[in-house]
Amino acid sequence: MAGTRAPGTAQRPPKALDATTRALDERFGTTGFARKALRKAFPDQWTFLLGEIAMYSFVVILLTGVFLTLFFKPSMTEVVYDGSYTPLRGVKMSEAYASSLNISFDVRGGLLVRQIHHWSTLVFMGAILLHLLRNFFTGAFRKPRELNWIIGVVMFILVMLNGLFGYSLPDDLLSGTGIRILEGFLAGIPVVGTYLVMFLFGGEFPGHDIIPRLYIVHVLLIPGLLAALIPLHAIVLTWRQTHTMFPGRGGSNSTVRGYPFFPTFIAKTTALFLWVLGITTLMAAFIQINPIWMYGPYDPGAISSGSQPDWYMGWLEGALRIMPAWEITAWGHTLSMSIVIPALVVPGVLFTGLAVYPFVERWITGDHAIHHLLDRPRDVPARTGLGVGGIVFYGLLWAAGGNDVLAQKFDIPLFWTTWFFRGAVILGPVLGYVIAYRICVGLQRRDLGLVRHGLETGVVRQSPDGKFEEVHRHLPAEKTAAITDPRPAPAVPLDVPPPVDGVESPRARHRLTRVRAALNRRFRADIAAPVEQPKDPNALPEGQTTSSH
Repeated sequence: MAGTRAPGTAQRPPKALDATTRALDERFGTTGFARKALRKAFPDQWTFLLGEIAMYSFVVILLTGVFLTLFFKPSMTEVVYDGSYTPLRGVKMSEAYASSLNISFDVRGGLLVRQIHHWSTLVFMGAILLHLLRNFFTGAFRKPRELNWIIGVVMFILVMLNGLFGYSLPDDLLSGTGIRILEGFLAGIPVVGTYLVMFLFGGEFPGHDIIPRLYIVHVLLIPGLLAALIPLHAIVLTWRQTHTMFPGRGGSNSTVRGYPFFPTFIAKTTALFLWVLGITTLMAAFIQINPIWMYGPYDPGAISSGSQPDWYMGWLEGALRIMPAWEITAWGHTLSMSIVIPALVVPGVLFTGLAVYPFVERWITGDHAIHHLLDRPRDVPARTGLGVGGIVFYGLLWAAGGNDVLAQKFDIPLFWTTWFFRGAVILGPVLGYVIAYRICVGLQRRDLGLVRHGLETGVVRQSPDGKFEEVHRHLPAEKTAAITDPRPAPAVPLDVPPPVDGVESPRARHRLTRVRAALNRRFRADIAAPVEQPKDPNALPEGQTTSSH
């Protein structure tokens, strides 16, 4: 007989569940964290989904990677292929390449899983890069999120390396060419280069140890590091801190307006995971990627024109291609600058600059406040211009990685494309900074006009005295809140005190102080401040306003 419950009495959970919950809470304090987590507010803004796309792509990579490890053989032992792909039957190849062909043609669903794995890696890298750019342009790296920013940069480096190692594992002609370039990079490092080559390859190139060693790093070491860093980056630090949000959405630097984690956010993020999985699967099913059977096994004596790495390694390829063949010879030793600069200097400057930028900007701006409210990119033109300059630099190096393809497709000399990119990587970032800066200033002036005069309707009226006036429509407060709401300033004045009675201030005697003050003035030059909503009904009547022409 079914039991009944008296009205007004609370239904207790099952005894086993209640005991388990109490035991976990006594040891880990889970109840308090769960209660707080379920109430955590998440703003509804599409750019916040970029990090989730990266996280879910990583999950897909792990699931498909486990499947592939069941069939892949990381061995350089030479075998004769006797599989289903007829054009390569009887060809000698490494066991790694033979097992990759076996996955593609003889394992049920193997080719689909291989392509899902590859496409997920590309989506993972793209989402990480866009997520990083969004955090940069909005100032999300500022206090108290500097550690999260550094962890993100480290993950970006790890994923790039793991992608390189991953597409090197099949040991086909294209991936083998990439390993050969890697060997050249290592050998060009001063003093320790040859030792690194011997350590990684176990002898002269190509050796028999490189594929097994890359395999261990690809499936165990770097995924283990990522499995530790991703929860720290996406969950622990994010949940411990207040969620960021854009100005003008009902929040402030101390409050967040959004949907609760349960049930709204959990439903949305589950749907997003299914979308990521579904779209990645569709791309893998209908868009072919990395057809290793067309390249054949790696042969050190064979090369092909138009060989291109995956997009996230293209910028390193471009740096190598456009670097002049400079060498320095001294005391019987040769330093190849054509390897050192592209392989060490350019990546070192890029990633070190990214990692330390939050601290450099704080030093320039003198801003030590806590920021939970983001900046709109247009409101901080100096930072936005710097970010666009970095994008232009990265993009030009990436395009330079295909200088031979561009020369062939447009029927122009390879010499021309090489010299074009040599000049463009120097002038392009400067031009990108200037253009982005001016666009930001123009958008600020447009915002100011919207607040003060309203939106132009295109309706022109003639008054009885013959004067023509255009009707402006007053924008509601929620439409201009991002411009008018108060928000913390991204920089504070650090000007050097002027001389008093001909005596220079002690603060102005240090060159570094003067440099900092100059950078501070440049950074603050066109920063947008909150605009006060006009109160004068004659200046901005309720409903609409007019202006003379």
